[in-house]
Amino acid sequence: MSNVPAGLRYAKSHEWLKLEGDGTATVGISDYAQNSLGDITYVQLPKVGTVFKAGETFGVVESVKAASDLYAPVAGTVVAVNPVLERTPETVNTAPFDGGWIMQLQLANPAEASGLLDAEAYTKLIG
Repeated sequence: MSNVPAGLRYAKSHEWLKLEGDGTATVGISDYAQNSLGDITYVQLPKVGTVFKAGETFGVVESVKAASDLYAPVAGTVVAVNPVLERTPETVNTAPFDGGWIMQLQLANPAEASGLLDAEAYTKLIG
């Protein structure tokens, strides 16, 4: 059974979003996604300052099984990336909601996050 923390929002493409209260949000991939991928060997991080539209590809996660594109769950500008993932990408496997976050965005429209799935809806999506 996958861990699906309440209080986060989820994209159907398996990214999670945590609103930080200052107009920014932290983004990562769900426990379900990291488990499906297997042992993660590389995370392509976006560049700080890059502007993404909702649904736009912002990076790639590679594992021993496959490579998977990452999609911005909402529109925004990258204000930080997780430098830990450059040295230890497997952190996404061990701590997908804590140390394994991928980027932080300055949200273009904070209300856009309400269009994402809540924990209950995401749990139904992944079965």
